[in-house]
Amino acid sequence: MTTAAAALAADGACVVRGAIPTDDVEAVAAEFSMPGGGPGTRGASQDSTTGRLVAPEGALGRLAAALTGCVMRPVRIVRFDKTAATNWMVPWHQDRTIAVAERAEVDGFGPWSVKDGVVHVEPPVALLGSMLTLRLFLDPCGTDQGPVEIALGSHAAGRVPAGEAAALARSAPRLLATGEAGDVLAMRLLALHASARSRSARRRRVLHVDYAADRLPAPLDWAMG
Repeated sequence: MTTAAAALAADGACVVRGAIPTDDVEAVAAEFSMPGGGPGTRGASQDSTTGRLVAPEGALGRLAAALTGCVMRPVRIVRFDKTAATNWMVPWHQDRTIAVAERAEVDGFGPWSVKDGVVHVEPPVALLGSMLTLRLFLDPCGTDQGPVEIALGSHAAGRVPAGEAAALARSAPRLLATGEAGDVLAMRLLALHASARSRSARRRRVLHVDYAADRLPAPLDWAMG
């Protein structure tokens, strides 16, 4: 784990192989659902298998702590399901919004948006830089399945304007996040990343969890608070 933590600190991303036991992966996959047939949905019941897995004392929560050296709490859950019917590509970008309980005007927070009925806002870059994303592979992911590609070291650039993202990514070494069920992609939110369309008929399900160590300035609160 020391090696993975060092890679995360230096590169902004790493893949931890065999991080989650098969029984846990199968249990999360069994309750994996995509209402409406879209490519991504947000939220998970706190008393579900997924909720227990992502909690600070769960397997994913413990991994987040081991990688960062501090207790991390889950603050957003997104399920992705890339199939032949729900196939997409995403250009080079940073994840720069967080999910909050409700809108409240606080200096440094904005602009605002609503995704799947959940209020989102762009926070100060220092907060984004302290957060961590873990993506649990529920299925094997090969190079032909549109895996996430990360521009290594780009997390250190701070907030990157959208028009400059692709050029910066092309100038950096890149990690193609392939792996087996139970592997976990760990990534800083400010790391530039992209994904191509899948060229395979095989399903690729991913449980995406954002973690944070800090509470938000009042009256703001995390959506999963």
